[in-house]
Amino acid sequence: MPSKPPNRCPLAITGIGVACGLGHGKRALWDGLLRAPNLFGFLQRPGRQSQAGQPPFIGIEMPDPPSILPPRIERTVGLSARIAVSVLNEAWQEADLNSVAPERIGLVIGGSHFASRESALASAADLERPAFIPPRHGHMFLDSDLSGVCTSTFPIRGFSQTVDAASASGTVATLQAMEAVRSGRVDVCIALGGMQDVSALDLHRLRALGAMGSERFADIPEEACRPMSRNHDGFIFGESSAALVIERVTPDRPHYGVLSGGAHIVDGHRGPQPDSGGQQRAAQMALDEAGLGGGDIDYLNGHATGTPLGDETELESCRQLGLNGAWTNTTKSILGHGLSSAGSIELAALLLQMRHGILHPSRNLSPPLDDTLRWVGGSPQPHQIQKALKLSFGFNGINSALIVEAPSPGARQP
Repeated sequence: MPSKPPNRCPLAITGIGVACGLGHGKRALWDGLLRAPNLFGFLQRPGRQSQAGQPPFIGIEMPDPPSILPPRIERTVGLSARIAVSVLNEAWQEADLNSVAPERIGLVIGGSHFASRESALASAADLERPAFIPPRHGHMFLDSDLSGVCTSTFPIRGFSQTVDAASASGTVATLQAMEAVRSGRVDVCIALGGMQDVSALDLHRLRALGAMGSERFADIPEEACRPMSRNHDGFIFGESSAALVIERVTPDRPHYGVLSGGAHIVDGHRGPQPDSGGQQRAAQMALDEAGLGGGDIDYLNGHATGTPLGDETELESCRQLGLNGAWTNTTKSILGHGLSSAGSIELAALLLQMRHGILHPSRNLSPPLDDTLRWVGGSPQPHQIQKALKLSFGFNGINSALIVEAPSPGARQP
């Protein structure tokens, strides 16, 4: 077993806030993950309808978020911002961040195109009446507007930044939040995977790229999302967002799990070209930092999108890393692919499984691409996770990995 590098203190996750198609809050997420209901259907939000003659877009849209903001402010922000405030509020309250000095709290938001759909709708109206454009439209289209909404609502005065790493954005935001705490820049840092509010044009482009499924399953949307199945056809979008509070491990602070290793690298490719070598390198760097080998991992939460090339490349990486003994399931088969937020909501799902000692089922897995892996099938699987690996990959050669370990025996848990 590799030795743990010096001066790399373990970090705790002390608060979680979530939103997805299953509902708002951890209870809705956890209950839904165990039931694994079908949430997939034709997308209904204005601005997500396919062009005439084209198959409709399949995916998952979440219920409206709870109202956290004052009505006067809520009227001036978009859907993604309202969702971000909701998940941040849940995580904030659980971690009792009102007891932390605002100057010692940071925020890293993972993602981009948080207002793409709403901007497209607003643009059509603004072009018709350019002399009457609402002034707020001059900043609402910026991804940094999400940061402005969050830091004007909560007492976050350390720093805030937005990072874009395609579908690995949520995990990369977590890694950057870890570094902010380890470096002493802040005492607490929140990693927030923002809801990527895709427009119809975004979806048409992803379909043209060949990454997104649904045409083959247009008449049976409940079967369209099939990560790691031999019948996979491409990823299916699902709205989601999650916030995770990261700080140093201390005896008096309840925590869900310990972040003991992580890595973020690029492999030199452009576009949607997964590279097993880059994936393995990121995972191995995370394992090395935690002082672990592939055989020590007992649970894998992979990227597992449902794209044929992506799934097959990831499986090859898992085999080479020696992960055959780890239990694994497909979170996207239940929630869909949140794009920017995928790594965040999936890390939350990992931590809830660790907390409760049960692994959620996988939908539409049969038959799996590789029978040698330890799949969780259509029913929940009792298992107490000790050491987990989370993988997230993104277009343009982005590879990231996190190691999450169970709290020490006797540690306080939320």
